[in-house]
Amino acid sequence: MCPPDDDLGAFFALPPFKAEEALVKLRRDLRELRTLSEKGTGTVLRWEWQGLPAIELQPAADGKGIQAGVVKVPSSRAQWQRSTLASSGDVRRWLDDLKRALKRWGDED
Repeated sequence: MCPPDDDLGAFFALPPFKAEEALVKLRRDLRELRTLSEKGTGTVLRWEWQGLPAIELQPAADGKGIQAGVVKVPSSRAQWQRSTLASSGDVRRWLDDLKRALKRWGDED
């Protein structure tokens, strides 16, 4: 039996985004990228690329997402590109973009 039309949204709804679990997985994924080194602990998680600041992650203030920052180009005067990751799709796209940036940074060496 099919649900009524007004229930279709709930029937096909994606599971809620669990920011804490996504942050743990993202941290593990970044650890696997050997070109990055994790620095610091606490609320703001930071990674460096060749000794230069490259990535910052922290839970969003509302607890419903992840605040992510990636530098445009690693340097001592980094220009940050910030975004909020509010779904699993956002996290996957952000990680894919990061991998492309790491490749580009390595090619520029």
